[in-house]
Amino acid sequence: MIKVVALDLDNTLLNSNKEISARNERVLKQLHAKGIHVVLCTGRPINAIWPLIEQLGLTTPDDYTITFNGGLVINNVSKERLFELGMSRDDLRPLLKFANEEKIPLDILDFDRVYELSDVPRSIYKAVLKNIEFRDIKGANLPDTTYSKAIIATPAEKLTPIIKQLPTELKEKYHAVQSQPMIMEFLPPKVNKMVGLQALLKHFGLDFSNLMTFGDADNDFEMIQAAAQGIVMANGLPQVKKVATAITDSNDDDGVATYCEKYFATLL
Repeated sequence: MIKVVALDLDNTLLNSNKEISARNERVLKQLHAKGIHVVLCTGRPINAIWPLIEQLGLTTPDDYTITFNGGLVINNVSKERLFELGMSRDDLRPLLKFANEEKIPLDILDFDRVYELSDVPRSIYKAVLKNIEFRDIKGANLPDTTYSKAIIATPAEKLTPIIKQLPTELKEKYHAVQSQPMIMEFLPPKVNKMVGLQALLKHFGLDFSNLMTFGDADNDFEMIQAAAQGIVMANGLPQVKKVATAITDSNDDDGVATYCEKYFATLL
């Protein structure tokens, strides 16, 4: 029985205007009221998506969010960290070297802020990520702390050739995924949304047989594949659709609501 509905945001729950439609909002609120855990799964920190959490009413003591693509599972109310997995400063050295040599923009995130590297070309990440502190810094001056991920954020036409020339070393050292056409993310090798959801399911006394997921992109692949109900949007990537339980309507056609209304027909 499905007890948890986990949702990617961009190009999944959010439409092209970066909004949760009235229909999607209504259905998810109804499921939440019936005791289904509604969990947002994002690469962003929780404060960057707080308006969406409030819109859906995910503000009870038993509500959690999967952030940093599975690297941090956080309670929406207490902000207690249920699960955390990151990288050290030394782990980032190969990526910093690549960015400097190739003059590629790079942003480094811990679990609280973004370090915008000032010794490489500037990224477009500030235009994408809101409600979080950005701090200018040189790569050599990064503090000795735990980091959640690194980001290459540049227009899609520039990102595509960068991805093609990524050294094998970087592909092997990090879990590298393209989360949006203009964003490439470098995560700890064992981090993905499935890992964060596994920790949350265990906390609830559940397992993947109780999980329904919605996604569209490479950073959703593992959670789509692992869930009893792994649903991919019509606008999703072909390789992600291959592991889906079902394909629903696009993010601009309320695909989340479309599937939930059918699957949970007796509950809604």
